[in-house]
Amino acid sequence: MHGQRIGYIRVSTLDQNPDRQLEGVPVGKVFIDKASGKDTQRPQLEALLNYVREGDTLVVHSMDRLARNLDDLRRMVQQLTGRGVRIEFVKESLAFTGEDSPMANLLLSVMGAFAEFERALIRERQREGISLAKQRGVYRGRKKALSESRIEELRRRVEAREPKAALAREFGISRATLYEYLRTPP
Repeated sequence: MHGQRIGYIRVSTLDQNPDRQLEGVPVGKVFIDKASGKDTQRPQLEALLNYVREGDTLVVHSMDRLARNLDDLRRMVQQLTGRGVRIEFVKESLAFTGEDSPMANLLLSVMGAFAEFERALIRERQREGISLAKQRGVYRGRKKALSESRIEELRRRVEAREPKAALAREFGISRATLYEYLRTPP
């Protein structure tokens, strides 16, 4: 049975260009998520998992685009190949069918572990860079979601006992952000 070639693309931020990931790779349909790899809520990945059928080939730029960590990668590859879906990782030049040799399974584990290690190193360097920037006084953190006047309005309405969840929705912020604004002195 010969199915269709389906692409999956994930970019971490809205301003990243998803086109480069499968540029020049022939696919009939593409699912694109714009979400961090750590996010468990990836609606297009869910749609893809519901869409693919036995005989289809899933084409992904690299392992780290598909899964959050090694366990997630192995589980997803086993789940898909168990359903008769072939998976191709373009960057790593690897393909998995479910009838893989012990060497293929080793490569999946090793390459997935390297991708996870690389992400951990990037996070560590980022934390170190932020720490050094804070010491020099040049790191100010993320820009506030609300202006000072909107924060004051939020505080007044909380004091007037309006429901916090409703206020968070109205102001377009999470409840955690709302509570952070309430903890921070004016």
